Amino acid sequence: MGDQFAINLKLACSHYRSISEVCRQLSINRAQFNKYLSGQSRPTAYNLKRIGDFFGVEDYELGLPPEQFARLIGARNPEQRASQQDDPISELFKPLHKEAGNLSRYCGYYFEYSNCMSVPGSILVSLVHLWEERGSFLFERQERQERGIGNDQHAEVRCRYLGAAFQLQDRMFLIDYESLTLNEMSQTILIPSFKSRISRLNGLKTGVSSGDRRNPACTRVVWEYLGEEINRINAFRQIKLYRPDDPRIDDDIRDRLSAGMVSNGLFEIE
Repeated sequence: MGDQFAINLKLACSHYRSISEVCRQLSINRAQFNKYLSGQSRPTAYNLKRIGDFFGVEDYELGLPPEQFARLIGARNPEQRASQQDDPISELFKPLHKEAGNLSRYCGYYFEYSNCMSVPGSILVSLVHLWEERGSFLFERQERQERGIGNDQHAEVRCRYLGAAFQLQDRMFLIDYESLTLNEMSQTILIPSFKSRISRLNGLKTGVSSGDRRNPACTRVVWEYLGEEINRINAFRQIKLYRPDDPRIDDDIRDRLSAGMVSNGLFEIE
């Protein structure tokens, strides 16, 4: 397990500019962190929890087989990238890159607020990271839901969505897939902000409930901008289900998530 942890930790760190940056954000001594990377020692339970929260994974997942962990965090290898060049789906989306606008000003982290499709009556807070890579705009959305399973027991359901974003005719289109189970896709359409400072973006999200019936659903959605750099540990601990009357959900969010009118069979927002 020690070797697996070290390999997985190196892979997670490769998503950042340097090991020094990871150590700085985690407030962990570089020399001590190097021992984790080399497999010479394991973090304490406290530090293991902080490292997991920083990378958006559970502490036990850092000890998974490396192939499984790579899939968990959506890592891609050069062979996969090369094969995408002849992928018909990639070819299909090529014209969009020429017509799409520049989303650079929107890159960064967001809390996403939505009416939960799987637990009706709850508000789901997710963490989204939007970034630019080789001229394309990609994003990751992480969700955690705790659900009752009887006799006062609860099970945590985790989802990690990976997708691509395009700005077309003054709208942001985001399409993604669930990377852990590979059994669903969703689409989000956001109304961009024309203010000099981005705060909150309104939109709609369509997908399916993760319940047994897999019902298609649509909800209003709000993205709250957090910044280009954030405290990932604190942010990851806030992603979960909330009651609508929870004081941590402010009135503005509740108003934005309120259902709109259906006109001529269409559910629209302005």
